[in-house]
This record gives sequence, C-alpha cells and structure tokens, in this order.
Amino acid sequence: MITIKTIAGLCGVSRGTVDRVLHGRGKVKPETEELVRQMAEQLGFRPNPAGKALAARKHHPVVGVLLTSEGNPFFDEVIRGIKTAEAQYHIYGLKVLWQTMKGYSLEKQIALIDKLKPQINALIIHPINDARIAEKLDELVRDGCMVVTVNTDIENSLRHCYVGSDYFNGGRTACALLELLLGRENPVHLGIIQGNSHVLGHQQRLEGFRQRMEGLDNFHILAIIENEDDEICSYEQTKRLLAEYPDMNAVFIVAGGVYGACRAILSRNQLRHITAIAFDSVPTTVEMMKKGVLQAILYQHPYRQGHKAMDIVFEYLVNGIEPVSKSYILKNEIKIIENL
Repeated sequence: MITIKTIAGLCGVSRGTVDRVLHGRGKVKPETEELVRQMAEQLGFRPNPAGKALAARKHHPVVGVLLTSEGNPFFDEVIRGIKTAEAQYHIYGLKVLWQTMKGYSLEKQIALIDKLKPQINALIIHPINDARIAEKLDELVRDGCMVVTVNTDIENSLRHCYVGSDYFNGGRTACALLELLLGRENPVHLGIIQGNSHVLGHQQRLEGFRQRMEGLDNFHILAIIENEDDEICSYEQTKRLLAEYPDMNAVFIVAGGVYGACRAILSRNQLRHITAIAFDSVPTTVEMMKKGVLQAILYQHPYRQGHKAMDIVFEYLVNGIEPVSKSYILKNEIKIIENL
C-alpha cells in the first residue's frame, strides 16, 4: 500500500511536506511540490477518504454556482449534474451557494458575482461574454478563487478551464444536418433564432453555421432574431418572423426558447412547409419532435457538463489538483426521434 510515508522516503522530504503538497496546506518550494506530485501520480497514490474528508473540512470549501438558468429548461440537467456531484462530495464538507438569473443582464451578473465573491473558494459560472465580466472573474482568480466556466466560455479571461460543447462545431454540424435534410438542389430560405449575441457559445454556433454554409449556393439566410432564451419572447419573435417571410422553409434555433419557436410554427399552420432543427432533449423539445415540428436536434450532454465542472472544482479545492486542460469538450450528438 502506497502511503504518504512511502512518497516522503522516495522524494527525500518529510511526511509533513508531502501532506502539505497533497492537501494544499502551507507553502512548499515549487520544485519540491512538482517532485511530490509527480511521484504520487506515478505510484497511483490516493489519499485515505476519511483523512481527506477531515483535511478538507478544515479548509471549509465553498463553491459558488451562477447560472442564467431561470426560464431555461436546458439547465435542469446541468443543475442535476452539479447537485449529484455535490451530494457525493458532501462528506468532505463541500458547500454550494446557488445564484440564478433570468436572461443576460450584465449588471445583474456582475452584482451576483460581487455577492458571492467574499463567501467562496471556487465559482462555476455560465458567463456573459463581456470584458467587465472577464475583469470580475480575473479578480476572483487573483484572489485565489478557482473559476470554471460551464456550457459557454468567455474570452480574454484568467478562468481556470471551460466545460461544455464545441459550439463552433455545433453550428457546422447543424448546417450539415440541414443540408442532408433539404439537399443542395432546392432553395433553402432560412430563419435563424438566436439566444443572445453576448453569449460566446451562441456567437460561435452562428459562426460555425455560416462557415459551413459558404459552399451551399442554395442556402439563404432571410433574418436572424434574438429571443433571450425566453419562451414567450421566442414565440412572439418567431411568429413575427414567419409572417414577414412567408417563403421561409427552414428554421435553425441556436439555443433556448425552442418550445416557443415551435409553438409559433404550429400556430401558423406551417408544419408541412418548414424544416426545423434545434439543440438539447428537454421534455418540451422531445414533445415537439414527436409532433413533427423538429426534425432533429443536437445533444450536448448537459448532465455531464454540470457533473464534470463540480468534479474539477472538488479536485482543486480538496486535492490541490489543477485542471489538466483549459477546455473539457463533450461531443455534439445528432438525435432524431428514433434514437432519442
């Protein structure tokens, strides 16, 4: 059995030094810390759960979770993933402080970050892609707080890592999927329903879609609208869009508000004339697939996103293990009614 004493002997340091390195207690020379961590990894050392739990409780690990989840059913599975991991790590004294918001108000997100800041050791956040949010996250990192972005990332930030899908690939895949469904011969008059242009993931999906569309001469974007991932807004905006462009025969729903957009298609009796694709298999989206409004969706593993984000935070706070990657990407998967 590999013990702290074994690692100490092999590294030529005291057991106390090994303990401090493995549990993040006190200052150790960088070269010594690297030696101890490499040796522990080579030997496959894992701290005793009971001892690790006791050590972790002394640090009072507190994780803040800030999500733009209100009114967006996609986040139900992200939250379930986080809460499942939270329950697993409860023995270690891990505490989670939740903050949620509706939509993408910059001032609201800044206020919630400020509210959490003095109470937390780590933050899992679905960030608005804005320099002022990046500045707030950088302040947290400089103060020793871990920051993990989940489901969407942020540009020019010191955040530790991102957990989510490849949005650019998601956009390319969506365009390729529409090509498969509609072909290259018939004209495609397309309406795009986006969540919010200040969400990096939404921008990247649209960029990926546009890039993949460059070689398709029969594809034409009629309009791009934003629905703030809100079902009512999505219904009203989509209904207006369909009225303004009666020749529209395809709809790409970039993010949330899928149910509202689909209800608008149904309300105008255009089910037979429109091919629609979207993201994620929330219950209302599944309902619209069964009704034939949506022909396919792309699935981005929200439960695994939430669980993985909390796993990374736990390893950092309790074991002192830095993320091995700046991005943890979960693959986009195409779902149709038969494999849903």
